[in-house]
Amino acid sequence: MAETLLVTKDAPKDQVYEEIIPQIKSLIDGEDNLVANLANIAAVLDTAFGHLWTGFYVREGETLVLGPFQGPIACTRIPLQPVARGVCGAAAATKQTQLVPDVEKFPGHIACSSASKSEIVVPLVADGETQIVLDIDSEYLNTFDATDQLYCEKIIDLLKERHF
Repeated sequence: MAETLLVTKDAPKDQVYEEIIPQIKSLIDGEDNLVANLANIAAVLDTAFGHLWTGFYVREGETLVLGPFQGPIACTRIPLQPVARGVCGAAAATKQTQLVPDVEKFPGHIACSSASKSEIVVPLVADGETQIVLDIDSEYLNTFDATDQLYCEKIIDLLKERHF
């Protein structure tokens, strides 16, 4: 088991993702516990990028329930019915990654933290339904882009291969 994350300081983010993805794969290979894997992935992403909030919500019926995360306290439950709420709800309902450059301009945004300015949410879809979402918030506008989407989707694919 790894004890240290190896990341090149001040590297471009695509390089950082290229460095951490094999380390994430190594951490989750052979571990069957979903919570442990979600916790380690959140820790790796937080260590590598230091965003405001990095974590997961796990589907429980028609609600997304807070899972392992790094950062300040967060919303515990996000309803999906009768209407999916917030960026996480939109990702779960559409089954598509949501890139939000300015959360204040996102219809129905849930302000779990007033410090959050931009966000990316990536759904893990299995059996035709969103099971988990990876949610990353930044205290800066326009933080996330196609590079983040590409690599966060790869991370979700690793998780899906391991657990679904």
